[in-house]
Amino acid sequence: MNQSTKTESQLNRRSFIAGVTAGSLVLMAKLNGQEVTVADASKVNANDFAPDLFVSIAPDGLVSILSHRSEMGTGIRTSLPRIVADELEADWDRVKIVQAIGDKRLGDQNTDGSNSVRFFYDRMRVAGATARTMLERAAAQAWSVDAANCKANNHRVDEIDGNRSIGFGDLVAIARTLDVPSADELTMKTPDQWRYIGKDAPITDMDAILTGKAVFGIDARMDNQLFAVIARPPVVGGQVKSFDAADTRKMAGVIDVIEIPKFQGAPLFQPLGGVAVCATSTWAAWQGRDSLTIDWDHGPNQDYNTDDYAKTLSQSANQPGKAVREHGDALKEIQQSPNVFNADYSVPHLAHAPMETPCAVANVKTDGDKVIACEITAATQNPQAVQQAVGLAMGVPHDSVIVNVTLLGSGFGRKSKPDYCVEAAMLSRHVGRPVHVTWTREDDIQHDYLHAISHVHVEAAVDDQGNPTAWLSRAAYPSIGSTFNADAVEPADFEYEMGLTDLPFDIPNLRVEVGQANAHTRIGWLRSVCHIQQVFAMSSFADELAQHAKRDPYEYLLGLLGEDRHIDLEAAGLANRGASGEDFPYDIGRLKEVVRRVAKQSDWQRHKDLPRGRGLGIACCRSFLGYTGHVVEVDITQDGKLSIPKVWVSMDAGLIVSPDRVRAQIEGAAIMATSQARYGKITFKQGRIQQSNYDTFRVATMRNAPREINIDLVDSMAPPAGVGETTVASFAPALCNAVFAATGKRIRNLPLADHDLSWA
Repeated sequence: MNQSTKTESQLNRRSFIAGVTAGSLVLMAKLNGQEVTVADASKVNANDFAPDLFVSIAPDGLVSILSHRSEMGTGIRTSLPRIVADELEADWDRVKIVQAIGDKRLGDQNTDGSNSVRFFYDRMRVAGATARTMLERAAAQAWSVDAANCKANNHRVDEIDGNRSIGFGDLVAIARTLDVPSADELTMKTPDQWRYIGKDAPITDMDAILTGKAVFGIDARMDNQLFAVIARPPVVGGQVKSFDAADTRKMAGVIDVIEIPKFQGAPLFQPLGGVAVCATSTWAAWQGRDSLTIDWDHGPNQDYNTDDYAKTLSQSANQPGKAVREHGDALKEIQQSPNVFNADYSVPHLAHAPMETPCAVANVKTDGDKVIACEITAATQNPQAVQQAVGLAMGVPHDSVIVNVTLLGSGFGRKSKPDYCVEAAMLSRHVGRPVHVTWTREDDIQHDYLHAISHVHVEAAVDDQGNPTAWLSRAAYPSIGSTFNADAVEPADFEYEMGLTDLPFDIPNLRVEVGQANAHTRIGWLRSVCHIQQVFAMSSFADELAQHAKRDPYEYLLGLLGEDRHIDLEAAGLANRGASGEDFPYDIGRLKEVVRRVAKQSDWQRHKDLPRGRGLGIACCRSFLGYTGHVVEVDITQDGKLSIPKVWVSMDAGLIVSPDRVRAQIEGAAIMATSQARYGKITFKQGRIQQSNYDTFRVATMRNAPREINIDLVDSMAPPAGVGETTVASFAPALCNAVFAATGKRIRNLPLADHDLSWA
């Protein structure tokens, strides 16, 4: 089976069962507490069992696996099924992947937080091993031998002490009559027996993507659909005061002009409001929108200016706030110390800017005012969130909203927020036809759920060797929580646990505080989330202390991390991303190891001999339960032109299922982090975003991206940790530390483009 025929899209659990060939063996799996349970779908009611994984084996041997997560470039639609196929001993060329629709009974479908492999690795293995065991037992029954004498091997079962062999498909009829083995009856394959786990493979959708056959959200079509482009309020919280669409309605292709009301309460995933133009083509809708005359009421955020707001954040971060982690008495130690250093760091608002803008098509059918059917096809990271948001807007139960998931032209967290899907549904309901909503690049940048603008203040008292005896951190930024609760004025714990309270340094007196900050725009998750500003501040300040102490930054960093140990998560008040401390301890030894490895890979010691204008910077972090160390090399001309010749990354994310996909994500992370650190900046004046496209919100091109990215993956059998977001966090501080090494100029406020990097 070639890659283009490997996938099939859009099935729910019931249709998965109905769609498989009659006589197939269909297994379902779910997680019960810490245990994985597998059941035969022909013998158990799927609604009662509530599985989150389906796998079937047809009489012709075809294996079908339901993929319930979204593919946005991470390769997850390949990685998770390959875990099943490996334990099943399936021939990958005889495996079909079926994309699931939104269905809460499938478990968590929100493809974000670098959680997919971590959450589902065990379930996938148990399901595959269960199916393999049943096929081996079926062969034993067919041959009247002991099951121990039967072993699955590449889509067949072989007789160990004989010459007989039989294909999976020929065993299905017997396997269907057997009881499903319990978990303690399974023998899992050992790592040396793995066929796919830990091995490189092209992603399932590669051929379709390369030949243009793959369907992304922008390609989604429904019969008789219209195309819509929307003029949204230029200020979040604004609304239409009045509009004139007389000329627009006369334009060729324009079918209707519809006002969308502003959101109520907190923004949530509600549309921003505005005026939509529905037309027979996107181009006609776009032209129609441009012809509208709209008078806006800009609402309560019309005075929002980021220059002024940055000063407010600075004031908040430079006065006592709410203590969120403390041991010892950092305040007293700092007050009494003769050697205290401090610094302030800031990061501006950042946009997601995915290559494919938000887009969705909806078909809402009504009987009078009552919605009787609602189907969405969208590029979404979270189809269940689409169900909830659209269901609420349409006044129908969430479960009745059908959400088909396309491939995503990247997401970075933006497409977990389905406001654009609600827009499509509202317009379809109005016009009585399917409507495809397309966000232009300008729409996307100017109406994004932005990464928070931030300010972090750090102080440290140091001893005679320059080692900190006390450390105080204070951070202030608008919280993601403000998108869901208009009264939220402080970061949530999951935000400050990303590089602030989970500080890995071994310091006897530590105090971490957060300040208050009101939000004036929609704040959302962006790849690596709050690690972006908090690891930047912590790792930059560590480098500053090393420079004050006149010590090697690498050696100083290792000393700052202290002895190999597990941080006491409970004592530190860390939630550990919901993972157990037993499976995912905060292991300083592993963090130090990636620092040592990246230093060795980059030949760190040569940094002392580099000429002025050339420098190495080092930084590390634990992010999304994975460990990364970065060394970045910069070359800066005397007049301040920056290039990045080489980057080294060492990552320990536990067991790696798909090394090629992990390397691709690390490469992408380096380029994305380069974009953010060098150019990323969204600014507001009078409530309006001043950037509108890639000309004003720049991303790194080939010319200014790292020329060489060297990746070192730690070979580990630890449980799989996060990957996709993990290697963004320590890039920017390593880059800025390298800039200091090259020029003597300390960058405390991103982006680099705002700074003169020339040196004499």
